[in-house]
This record gives sequence, C-alpha cells and structure tokens, in this order.
Amino acid sequence: MMASSDVDTRADGSFYSDQNPSELDALCPSPPGPSRPQRNYERIGGRTGTTFCQTLIHLLKGNIGTGLLGLPLAIKNAGLVLGPVSLLIMGIIAVHCMKLLVKCSHHLSAKMDRPSMSYGEVMQYGMENVSWLRRHSSWGKRLVNLFLIITQMGFCCVYFVFLSDNVKQVVEAANSTTRSCHVNHTNQTDILIPSFDSRLYMLCFLPAFILLVFIPNLKYLAPFSLLANIFMTASLVLIYIYSLTNITLPINLPKVGRAKDYPLFFGTAIFAFEGIGVILPLENKMQKPQKFTQVMYLGMGIVTFLYISLGTIGYLCFGEHIGGSITLNLPNCWMYQIVKLLYCFGIFITFALQFYVPAEIIIPWIAARVSERWEKPVDLLVRTLLVIITCVLAILVPELDLVISLVGSVSSSFLALIFPPILQILAFHTEGLSPLVVVKNAVISVVGLVGFLSGTYIAIVEIIARNALKHEETLSSFMVQ
Repeated sequence: MMASSDVDTRADGSFYSDQNPSELDALCPSPPGPSRPQRNYERIGGRTGTTFCQTLIHLLKGNIGTGLLGLPLAIKNAGLVLGPVSLLIMGIIAVHCMKLLVKCSHHLSAKMDRPSMSYGEVMQYGMENVSWLRRHSSWGKRLVNLFLIITQMGFCCVYFVFLSDNVKQVVEAANSTTRSCHVNHTNQTDILIPSFDSRLYMLCFLPAFILLVFIPNLKYLAPFSLLANIFMTASLVLIYIYSLTNITLPINLPKVGRAKDYPLFFGTAIFAFEGIGVILPLENKMQKPQKFTQVMYLGMGIVTFLYISLGTIGYLCFGEHIGGSITLNLPNCWMYQIVKLLYCFGIFITFALQFYVPAEIIIPWIAARVSERWEKPVDLLVRTLLVIITCVLAILVPELDLVISLVGSVSSSFLALIFPPILQILAFHTEGLSPLVVVKNAVISVVGLVGFLSGTYIAIVEIIARNALKHEETLSSFMVQ
C-alpha cells in the first residue's frame, strides 16, 4: 500500500517524504492540492474537505483510545485530588501546544509560500528560520518523524498487551461467568480455569495482525472502523454507567499519591493526549479551516472532560484494586465480558490505522532501494517484520500500565509538550517575541523534559522490579514442586 504522496519519495529515495502520512490520510484521503501556493486559511481541503462535525469526530477519534482506559490507575498514582487537577492542567497545556503548532504552521506556510505543512516540515522550516541552525534543518524533520515512528509503534505494542490481557481474562472466567453484575473490586471469581501466559496470547494474535496490515488500502477498512467506533462508544457508555452506579465512599483513598509514582501518572496522562499528530492533517483538510480553532477547543474540551471524569470515577469505584485498564476490573458477567470483547475488536481495527504512519514513512525509503519487481515482496516483508518487532517488544514488557507510561514518557512528551514551544521561538524569533512568552515556552518544554526523564526512569525501574519478582515467584513455585 502506497499513499499518493509517496511518488516523490520513491524518486529520490528519501527516508522522509514531503508529506508525512497520518492515520487520517488512510480513511480520509486528500483531494488534489491547489495548483498554486495559497496563504492565510486556504488549505488543501477546499470545497471537498471535511465539515466542522466530521473534523470534530476525527479529532475525538485521534485522542480517545487505550490511554483513556488507563487513566483511573493514573489518578491512583497521583492521588484523588492531585490527579484530576493535574489532568486539567496537562489538558490546558496540551491544547495550548496544539494551538502553537497550528500558529507556527500558518506563519511558516505564508513565509515559504506553501499551501500546508506537516509537523516535520514545520520543524524543518522553523530551524531554517534561524541562521545558525539552517544547515541542520533537515535533522529537525527527521527528529519529529523518528518520534512519530516511536510513538505509533508504541501504541501498537500497547494494543498487543491490551488485547492479550482482556481476552485472557475473558477465557479464564468463561466457566464462572454469570448474569449477575454485582460489584467485584478484585474481579476474581470462585472458579477460574488456568490459561496460557498472556505472552502466548500475543503470539496467537500475531498472524491476525500481520494479515490486517497486508490490506492494500485502508479505505477498505472504513466500514469496520465505523463499526469499531460504535462498539467502543457503546462500551465506554456501559463502563461509565457501571462505575457511576458502584462508587464507594473515598474515605481511605489518598488525596495525594506517592512522589515516586507521579512520573507514572505523567507518562500515562501524556500518552492519553495522543492526538497532536493529527492536528495539522485535520486542519489542512477542512472546508473552512478558519474554524479549526473552534473545533480544537470544543473537541479537546470534551476529551479533557472524559479523561478527568472516567479517571476519577473509575478510581472511586475500584479504589486500590484498579488495574492497568479499567476493563480488567469489570465483573465477570456476560454483559461486561461482551463489553471487553467489543472494545478489543475496536482496538484490533485501530491497530491498522496506528501502524499506517510508521509503515508509510519506512517502507518507501526501503522500497526505493530495490528493483520494481521486488517492491511488493519487500513491502510485505517489511510490514511483517515491523509487526513482529512490536509483538516482541510487547512480550518483553507484558505490563499494560508500565508500557503505556513508558511510551508516553519517551515519545509523546516530545511531540505534545517539548517541540511546540521550541517551534514558536524558532518561527517567531525575528518577530519580537516578548520575554514572558519565551519564559512561558521554556517552562513548558522543561516540564516536558523533566517528565520524559523521570517518567522513563521510573517506568524502566518498575519494569525491571516486576520482572525480577515474577522470576522469583516462578522459581519458588518450581522449587515447591
């Protein structure tokens, strides 16, 4: 599968094409661009672009995924009071950084006489705007693309772990699943059938994921994607209803969590705000992009409300027993087992959309180096290897909460918090930025950098500690036998 923007990429063999793909491109391809550069708010969408409501739906889809289900545990790591307040502050900062990215794109597009720009191009031309960085401007684009690849591959790893954990739980509780949906905080039943290790489930899903990414055009998945969105929305509604009707008094829940757990909260929270990569493609494809700011504020306001509400309600409902995904705490009755499976179907389809971004950056660069008759076999081989890599990484770290926190800390912090403020300084440094703006941007980038360092360190330490504990338990059980 090759996007139309890859034609030029094949011609020069460049690893980084002029137009970075996004999952939006897969299901909502761009119409032909304008024949001449246009300024102000004219973009490639034109009359055939997306409407206000369509753009809003795409924005919501780009921000709501597995990260939302992990936020109750994030609230636990931060505390019942500090967690929601921190999520609100992080949401405000994330939306502000999105606005900075759009603002820089407008400014540089007009300056360079281009109709639109991708995230990587904004970084490249921003660096060209500074004389002593001009020679290395291409590295700015490469750096952004590298973090896009890491982020999207990280999402794919999370999907492997999410599916294996939830399907494993459904299978093990199949015999004891009832019609009664009374609250069960530990989600343990009297009779469980021991099943395979979750890592074996990942191996079972591997062939299905490989076949999924072999689909030549993701537009063929559009009906399934719509169905997946409906299933995921219905599942979220049922999760909300169950959590609201089973809230317990938060007498013993800490208002502020332990300091050493807060970096894990940061990683999970910034992972949830995963949609900055679709901001520019969404704006570029609107019929009336001058209204995109309204879409962004409305959409991200809804997203932030969902994050805070589900995170807080889920923690109030399940307390200290909350799992890496709130679905793992749902009772073992048929209705909620079906909820888990429906959400798993949605995540399975979404895997192809997340995989689209790194595949369409990496594959053209490799295919340009082989003869035409080998392009298709190489395309399929690279797709297979990329899926295998994500599966292997998930098997090495089969802890859902820690994988989410690690991916968020490592890559999402750069794309969502660190790069946009730096971009504004680069793009507008000759326009007379006020010292307050520079200080504000520096503070946001430093917060992102501290979150990256501390979140990555704590997540890796926790991963090592849990693996060591599992080895000890396995060894002790072997000695007993």
